[in-house]
Amino acid sequence: MKKIVITGGLGFIGSHTVVELENQGYEVIIIDNLSNSSLDVLNGIEKITGNRPHFENIDLRNKKAVFRFFKVHSDIHGVIHFAASKAVGESVLEPLHYYENNVSSLVYLLQEVTNLNRPISFIFSSSCTVYGQADTMPIREDAPVKLAESPYGNTKQIGEEILKDLSKIDPNINSILLRYFNPIGAHPSLEIGELPLGKPQNLVPFITQTAAGLYEKLTVFGDDYPTADGTCVRDYIDVVDLAKAHVAALNRLLTNENESNFEIYNLGSGTGSSVLEVIHSFESVSGQSLNYSIGERRAGDVTAAYADTSLAKTKLHWNTEVSLDTSVANAWKWEKKIRGI
Repeated sequence: MKKIVITGGLGFIGSHTVVELENQGYEVIIIDNLSNSSLDVLNGIEKITGNRPHFENIDLRNKKAVFRFFKVHSDIHGVIHFAASKAVGESVLEPLHYYENNVSSLVYLLQEVTNLNRPISFIFSSSCTVYGQADTMPIREDAPVKLAESPYGNTKQIGEEILKDLSKIDPNINSILLRYFNPIGAHPSLEIGELPLGKPQNLVPFITQTAAGLYEKLTVFGDDYPTADGTCVRDYIDVVDLAKAHVAALNRLLTNENESNFEIYNLGSGTGSSVLEVIHSFESVSGQSLNYSIGERRAGDVTAAYADTSLAKTKLHWNTEVSLDTSVANAWKWEKKIRGI
């Protein structure tokens, strides 16, 4: 079995990707520092797959720990790098934390990967935030990368630039950058799902936690955007669909189907949904009203972003299968399970 390292592998997207990799017969090693995840996720992965992956509690900002890890696990075939802080609003308030956590850790990781001196497949978890407020919709991969609207978005741009520069001098590093939009949902088994520590920074977990009674109400950040209903529009993609795309990208590299050692793909549903549309989707699938109010715009938010996914469909042989309503319903079922509702 080919050995793949997953950083941030106990996080929301990482854990679902671990499941899909194991389903495809890969041997997975998880690195996670548990800063926004729980060791209990390993139990969920084991219940779904029948196998408990090897786990290492490592903070990638600890350069010596990263060095020691790759001394032991020098026989890896690839890395999928999820580990990063990811909230736009929080990054505006804590920019230095984001630059240290998202950029320094990537550099330390790549230093050890390049020191292996042999072909390694590297999948980078990027984001549609690199496009800023794009000029046209849907967004294609050749859309201009604009000045970032937030420190989080800037760390993703910097990460992409690091990998692009590395690709020019090291043919052993074959990288695919996956720019994904807004992951939501939960595994249909309800053994793993999104479980942010502290106050959620993303829309759907805030909706489900509000409905579960953890918060009195949800605030919609602005209703005066130039959209159909005045609220921000995003492209929401089910987390299982997203996880399968990472496996497809890894397979492309390991079978040498890539056309260069640096490729970029958008991952989304290809459809834009407004904040209010997602709220109404929740109310429809749950059969209950959500307590929400309209507030001021939030710093760092763009008006709209949704993907042109034709390149990923063609080159990765991948497509989405799960609808918005099903994703929201799974997220709500997961919330009810973990809250004992």
